[in-house]
Amino acid sequence: MCRGWMKAFLFIAGIFIFCVSAQSFFPGNEAAASDLRRWRGEWPKTDFAKTSIDFNDIVSGGPSKDGIPAVNNPKFKSVDSITAIGNDEPVVSVVIGDEARAYPLQILMWHEIVNDQIGSVPLAVTFCPLCNSAIVFDRRLDGVVLDFGTTGKLRNSDLVMYDRQTESWWQQFTGMGIVGAYTGETLKMIPSRVESFAKFRKRAPKGRVLIPNSASMRAYGYNPYVSYDSSQLPFLYKGDLPSNLPPLERVVSVGGEAWSLRLLQNRGKIVVGDLVLTWETGQNSALDTERIREGRDIGNVVVQRKTDDGLEDAVHDISFAFAFRAFYPKGVIHVD
Repeated sequence: MCRGWMKAFLFIAGIFIFCVSAQSFFPGNEAAASDLRRWRGEWPKTDFAKTSIDFNDIVSGGPSKDGIPAVNNPKFKSVDSITAIGNDEPVVSVVIGDEARAYPLQILMWHEIVNDQIGSVPLAVTFCPLCNSAIVFDRRLDGVVLDFGTTGKLRNSDLVMYDRQTESWWQQFTGMGIVGAYTGETLKMIPSRVESFAKFRKRAPKGRVLIPNSASMRAYGYNPYVSYDSSQLPFLYKGDLPSNLPPLERVVSVGGEAWSLRLLQNRGKIVVGDLVLTWETGQNSALDTERIREGRDIGNVVVQRKTDDGLEDAVHDISFAFAFRAFYPKGVIHVD
């Protein structure tokens, strides 16, 4: 099942690479104008007169609107009842108050967005496989609770989301509105971790774990982007590349400052002001082997800040270096 999907994926990818390449035969403004006419037909509610980006930077990732379906009615089971996730498989974990939930990358890989709520906080748990970016957002904005879906579009190889209330487009990597009524607005990020299932189970023995709404809907547990994180170049990306490390090497970023994962692995701990970054072994890469539970060990990262009450989890991201460079062109990546 997975191999068949992968063949289809590669076929579709080839078509869209051709289409993107074909646009180079036309002046950029003409290509953007053609796309805009088509998008207005597909997105009649979106206010394309409001934007903060160059439309030439938007490309199709392959699927259409909601072709990668967000999870809108998430189901959970207790952590001690889960058997389909390997001990070292990665999960996005969120702890709010006394509640802890884990969102396995083996599910997020196929859905990219989970609209959820923990206590009184409505969340959007997001993952862009092409950027290896896992970020959790508060879905509240100006008193409105937004619901998010996938546009099928990419910018800098990163997922472009949309809200179903105004159909504004949002950049997953930054949480910023880039097209439509919410252009210029920014979603609040909520501290989270990408950690092994075993680590989540140990620190949250009463936690809940996201399960598929239908186990046969996708090839859960499999990676459709085999060996992607060892590729030489990112997919559908035409921007500048970092000069001091490979484009698909992972970096740990806090705002506009980043540290290479290799540097953190070598040191084990980095302290910068009130910021504390630590690393230890025991987490599979989700973008390496065909089965996620067999991926190479890239380790677990924890990013915290010192407070008067001790250490608290800090908002951060573990992404590919090219994506950090694209969205933070003046940002610093520490490599030694």
